Amino acid sequence: MIKSELVQIVAARNPHLYHRDVENIVNAILDEITDALSSGNRVELRGFGAFSVKNRPARTGRNPRTGETVFVEEKWVPFFKTGKELRERLNPGMDDEEDDDAD
Repeated sequence: MIKSELVQIVAARNPHLYHRDVENIVNAILDEITDALSSGNRVELRGFGAFSVKNRPARTGRNPRTGETVFVEEKWVPFFKTGKELRERLNPGMDDEEDDDAD
């Protein structure tokens, strides 16, 4: 799903809102998540998951085409951890099996 599809779905579920307003709302939410992550904060959406930023230290890598050794600089990358409700929806019945194994 791309952002425009998300806007269309939200607008269809909320016919009392103008399409441009829904687009502004979706953009505002994504901008706030981006701003929080760029500030080093964590964003948690209960039942869905949590966005955070992790540091990848500098390392020596390899160019796959030439085999040449290259230096890869330190970088910060976004990380997403799914929430319990999302995991349960993606894997129905998995928790029942885990509970049986725990006995």
